[in-house]
Amino acid sequence: MSMILFACVVRVRDGLPLSASTDFHLNQDFLECRKRLKALSLILAQYPDRGTATGRGFNIHFHSSGDIACMGICTSTCPSVMAFCFLEELQWKFSASYDSTSISLATRPYAFLEFDNIIQKVKYHFNYTSCSQMKNSLEKIQEELKFHPPVLLKLEDTELMNGLINGHTQVHMGSAPTYRMQPVTPLGILSLVLNIMCGALNLIRGVHLAEYSFQEDHEGIGNVIAFLLSFLACIFQCYLYLFHGSSRKMKAFVLFFSICLCNIYLYGLRNIWQILFHIGVACLSSYQILTRQLMEKQPDFGV
Repeated sequence: MSMILFACVVRVRDGLPLSASTDFHLNQDFLECRKRLKALSLILAQYPDRGTATGRGFNIHFHSSGDIACMGICTSTCPSVMAFCFLEELQWKFSASYDSTSISLATRPYAFLEFDNIIQKVKYHFNYTSCSQMKNSLEKIQEELKFHPPVLLKLEDTELMNGLINGHTQVHMGSAPTYRMQPVTPLGILSLVLNIMCGALNLIRGVHLAEYSFQEDHEGIGNVIAFLLSFLACIFQCYLYLFHGSSRKMKAFVLFFSICLCNIYLYGLRNIWQILFHIGVACLSSYQILTRQLMEKQPDFGV
């Protein structure tokens, strides 16, 4: 009989399900356990990297590392060491298949549903392979669990029950997860300097033109807006390059096209070479934003 019944991969910061096994179990206790797993996935950031929530006949095990967490529902007879060995294998395979940027940019549930094939293979391997054949892996996890035991929860915890009854799970306000970006490159520094210079030029031209437009030429207000929008877009490009945020790819494209449109609108106040220079700097900055990714967190099992 299978001891590992269900597995899924979720994003730690918001509990977004990235992939899951497609098994169907009609047992009412199991279905209830699935609901508790969903509630628990929303507050994983509060807990250490390994944990077990015990219930009637079923246990939920979870293992977090970096941006993702692997969660599984096992029968109560399944040894914890086997469950965590299974989750570690799953986490390793998922990290090898998808980079942190793809995980961070995912917006819809089950964006990596095709990973289900691997989940099924790993699950089958652990369910139908004897412990003696996995001796080395199990001993390694057993040693880690001895020094760093998983946090123990109960599926009937008031916190999870309140989340289910109210239709949401309360997340305690604690320290927010931090995301370390890759080091700034020399080309990235150049793009920042050029972007700041372009932003300053746009601001100076915009302010001077605004003084003239409000006093004499009210028709030039459109040009003032174009200069100031270009200035703001340059500043936001610098921010996007330096700091991690959601939807970076979409924001980078919006800012790039905004700068292009504003400079094309300003044709006449700027010659073609000036326009090409501003668009070239925006293109370089956009490329740097898209290529600077989150740092891969090295596996720190048992920490």
